[in-house]
Amino acid sequence: MNREFFEQNTVAVAEQMIGCLLMRKIRGETVLVRITETEAYRGQDDPASHAYPGITGRNRVMFGAPGRLYVYLSYGIHSCMNVVTEPEGIPGAVLLRAAVPVEGLPLIRSFRPGIPDKHLLNGPGKLTKGLSISLDFNGYDLFSIESAVLLLPKKRQLPIKRTERIGISKGKEKLWRFVAETT
Repeated sequence: MNREFFEQNTVAVAEQMIGCLLMRKIRGETVLVRITETEAYRGQDDPASHAYPGITGRNRVMFGAPGRLYVYLSYGIHSCMNVVTEPEGIPGAVLLRAAVPVEGLPLIRSFRPGIPDKHLLNGPGKLTKGLSISLDFNGYDLFSIESAVLLLPKKRQLPIKRTERIGISKGKEKLWRFVAETT
């Protein structure tokens, strides 16, 4: 994948990311997961977006180069990982809501001990915990030389269901949540 992929409309990117693979290198080991759920947040025309009120210290990354991670704390507890979209200066991000393990299941389990496999990565906070993604990754460039996190193209197209976003109070009517119907 290249940076131009992320320069597209946020909603289109969110849908196209279903089925893509996210690779994370941790302590010399590789974890690979397939993205199964995303949500689009489109900046200043979306009242549910962190960028809606304009640039702040928290959301500054959303206005930057596409292909960077925007990581924030939800409820002051859970890290949530987004990928910045749209051309630089136009805020947008895709929230990675869920994934399924493809490779590295023992390492994922080590970060989520005692959790049944079907619940390991089925929420945005669970996903970041299972991949050991923290606020330290805010602003991380997916195209950096170090490549501790990479997004890889999908190997096959998955059937996708489009729904309202969840866990928000404004902009709920937008059908900007995408879920793989089968994993």
